[in-house]
Amino acid sequence: MSASLYVTPYNGSTDGADAGYTTDVTDLNQFYESGDFAWIMTSAALVLLMIPGVGFFYSGLARRKSALSLIMLAMLSIAVVDFQWFFWGYSLTFSHTGSSFIGDLSNFGLMKTLAQPSVGSTKIPDLLFCLYQGMFAAITPALAIGAAVDRARLLPCIVFIFVWATIVYDPIAYWTWNPNGWSFQLGGLDFAGGTPVHISSGAAALAFSVMIGKRTGYAKSAGLPYRPHNVTHIVLGTVFLWVGWFGFNGGSALAANMRAVMACIVTHLAASVGGITWCLLDYRLEKKWSVVGFCSGAIAGLVAITPAAGYVTPWAAVIFGIVGGIGCNFATKLKFIMGVDEALDIFAVHGIGGIIGNLLTGLFAADYIAALDGFTAIPGGWINNNYIQLGYQIADCCAGFSYSFVLTCIILFVLNLIPGLSLRVSADNEELGVDDDQLGEFAYDYVELQRHTSDGLPISAELPASAGGRAGSSKSSEGPEKMV
Repeated sequence: MSASLYVTPYNGSTDGADAGYTTDVTDLNQFYESGDFAWIMTSAALVLLMIPGVGFFYSGLARRKSALSLIMLAMLSIAVVDFQWFFWGYSLTFSHTGSSFIGDLSNFGLMKTLAQPSVGSTKIPDLLFCLYQGMFAAITPALAIGAAVDRARLLPCIVFIFVWATIVYDPIAYWTWNPNGWSFQLGGLDFAGGTPVHISSGAAALAFSVMIGKRTGYAKSAGLPYRPHNVTHIVLGTVFLWVGWFGFNGGSALAANMRAVMACIVTHLAASVGGITWCLLDYRLEKKWSVVGFCSGAIAGLVAITPAAGYVTPWAAVIFGIVGGIGCNFATKLKFIMGVDEALDIFAVHGIGGIIGNLLTGLFAADYIAALDGFTAIPGGWINNNYIQLGYQIADCCAGFSYSFVLTCIILFVLNLIPGLSLRVSADNEELGVDDDQLGEFAYDYVELQRHTSDGLPISAELPASAGGRAGSSKSSEGPEKMV
């Protein structure tokens, strides 16, 4: 029977990949706390919940003719990346051996991935670390692929997710979190994914928008003006994300300890302040309390605090929420300056929000907060008089953003040249809607009915006269109603 409070020190091989059987024990559980297992398994489930949350959030922001496809792309990201993570993703990212840029295939197909202490923390084994980090790998392309809204075919998106996870996400996550990675060794601080998740997905969304081109009817000065079709979906997605972020940031302590609790505290605080900040910024213009604005601000605060959650104090989290909310709000105007049709503001919220969070981490990281787990020692940021830390954070931001942007452009350029993998739907199908063209299904039952109201009417059918019009000249008699 394994101990639940006091564990046996791991005595197996740690030089390379090893399943744990070199320990010559029958119960491999004895090296780990059951409480840590419970918290990280719960956190993995919470992060998984965030991915359909992304789908609902994007779906609500979009037009109804693309609503279901965005939810589908989020779910496909789970399935595609789960296989990629099993196949070679985990090994390339978190193998015990490798270069300063990428891991090796010593854990290919999850071989020898069991009880050896993980590269992330000696508190949890490889197998549990693989489960938890696999959710991070799945949500990142789900964030980026929202740039496909209204105009992209699903098959190339599926291929893109697999290739992008391998070529872009895995190397960035490796150099950030693997002890062999160059950024980790340099001294960069990224607690839960400022660069691997948010900056990389924001840069990828910007690159995707550039490569696939503007939607029909897009104007540089005004974009493609339409209101989010379902604010309830936006709120639902925000709830999924906000709750899931407790596992995203709190679980990144990789143990059940005081540092995990502090990460949850600052995460919740930054989200709350970010939501209020964005809402007030919108109120100054419209004199309305925008629900979409509040939800966007909460996400901005969550993004900003992500790299700092295990390093900063609660008072600093208030600053993260305010600066994150303001910075991301104004960053939504950058797409008009650049002339890029980045429809869902993924670059503004995740790309710019991740950069803001990384830079503020260099200022407010505190050695005594990191030490709450009982063993982590960092030099801290500016509040610990470690001024070089900001330079490390800038280097990490620039490397992650530029690598993701350039590689995403290359991947999309090559995909578009392959027969059958052209990125964009035809102009007619874009007008029809991606849901209808690519899925043949709709987010709402009434949509299909509304689109085909005239199908069952005889051509000679006469309709009652309406105010201001002739008998038989009703809108529905002229053909299917255009859906937006």
